[in-house]
Amino acid sequence: MAVVSLREIVDRAFEGRYGVPAINIVNDLTLEAVLAGAVEARSPVIVQTSVKTVKSIGLNVLFGMWESMTAGIEVPVTLHLDHCPERQVITDCLERGWNSVLFDASTLPVEENQRQTIEVVAEARRHGAHVEGEIEAIKGVEDGIGTDTETRRQSLDTALTFIRETGVDVFAPSIGNAHGVYSSSPDLDFERVTALVEATGIPIALHGGSGMTDEQFHDLISRGCAKVNISTALKIEFMRSSLAFLKGAEAADTWDPPSLFADVRSHIVALTTGLAGTFGSAGKAW
Repeated sequence: MAVVSLREIVDRAFEGRYGVPAINIVNDLTLEAVLAGAVEARSPVIVQTSVKTVKSIGLNVLFGMWESMTAGIEVPVTLHLDHCPERQVITDCLERGWNSVLFDASTLPVEENQRQTIEVVAEARRHGAHVEGEIEAIKGVEDGIGTDTETRRQSLDTALTFIRETGVDVFAPSIGNAHGVYSSSPDLDFERVTALVEATGIPIALHGGSGMTDEQFHDLISRGCAKVNISTALKIEFMRSSLAFLKGAEAADTWDPPSLFADVRSHIVALTTGLAGTFGSAGKAW
């Protein structure tokens, strides 16, 4: 297998009613570990990059890492630009080879969001790429993008019009989910997912997956959430495992960076395989 389109991955997941981990990586180590975890689990995976990660690593360096690490890979993988409000970054990533983008115009009036999303979809099609859309800002700030205030949920008719007029390939609704760490188990609007799927037949992207229960995942995936976003959980695992290893290194007065990297990698691989098992994508590579 090799790099495939977003639709190839989510359409199969949607039809089979399993979820595919869509994991935000932050550097070369996490990119390699997420890919290795997907191979170990025999699972497709969606590798996500935030605007912050693209800018901090550099567009060409990041894509070079992606090309090198996915050459000859044995499972279906795709590269997605997550939550991007900047049209120029979208253009740059599409031109460089990203397979899909989330144009995040959720802070704009729905009509303007829709107008620009139509343009982004047309641009993506010229590159053979796909587009995820949303009309409501998911509560919580992620990599400098988002809001900590609860935004008004749009009507079902408004969402259906947006999906129909823009031609987006995946839709990310607000259902009581949030970016970051939940202070308690979220109260989710499961029926909104069902209503969107029944009316449009479009795969749903579940944002704010870090901290949801297995039962919530299973319910939402069975309703059509084929793309399950995980960002905060990877960041926490990356930093906590690094901190624990460094505390041990300090106590032993033994300083060996490759051992640190190997230890952190093992945690990210385990995170990825665990998610694939929970979402039902393990063993679904084709």
